[in-house]
Amino acid sequence: MKQRLTATAALFVFLMAGLSCRIAYQGRSLQYKDYRISKAMPSDTAVLQFLQPFSDSVNSSMNTVLGVVPASLEKSQPESTLGNFMADAFLTMAREKYPVSVDLAFVNFGGIRLTQLPAGNITRGKVFELMPFDNLLILQKLKGAVLQQLLDLTAARGGWPMAGLTMQIKNNKAVNVQIGGQPLDPEKIYTIANSDFIANGGDNADMLRPIPQITNGYLMRDALIDYIGRLVRQGKAIGATIENRVTYAQ
Repeated sequence: MKQRLTATAALFVFLMAGLSCRIAYQGRSLQYKDYRISKAMPSDTAVLQFLQPFSDSVNSSMNTVLGVVPASLEKSQPESTLGNFMADAFLTMAREKYPVSVDLAFVNFGGIRLTQLPAGNITRGKVFELMPFDNLLILQKLKGAVLQQLLDLTAARGGWPMAGLTMQIKNNKAVNVQIGGQPLDPEKIYTIANSDFIANGGDNADMLRPIPQITNGYLMRDALIDYIGRLVRQGKAIGATIENRVTYAQ
């Protein structure tokens, strides 16, 4: 029986090989036309009329004023007013949106897409410019030893915005780390608010990849918008100051 099956299989392969050899594949020329688009081209009135309601709706939303920034917020390292403002926003909103205790929050420096948030009206569109990506604000529970690895990564990259802790940078390592006024404990479990991009190993944060994520689908951009609204309702200024959260060790 085994010999019959083997012979049948061999015959099938032989027939398929012979058939494939007889199939002729020929290329076919395609004609194309190159359309160059420039501002000199006249607008299509019908298309513009069709898009106008959508354009008006988007512009209305993006031009909505969320609040007033009294003094410009700058992006720099190892610490900045813009970075502190964003880290404060993510820590505050993570504590509000998740039913667990959150110890600290991070912002990857490269994820801040504006170098400055100028004084004056801040619109929804400006927040989209600041954070154009649909990253989620997630939580992770990790040991202090793993957190130290993450902090060392941020130190080697010049310092990232953070809230809920202070640290110093020495020889590209994080030293003198204080969380809630206490030294970092390598064995303690800390809950951090972070972006799903970093939690998935982005920016070489490979130590976070195997750690489960707690998520409710809350966008970091929405967290910023909600935080601004919160400050406005409370009559507080939209901004932050330098607090020596991240400094270089002498």
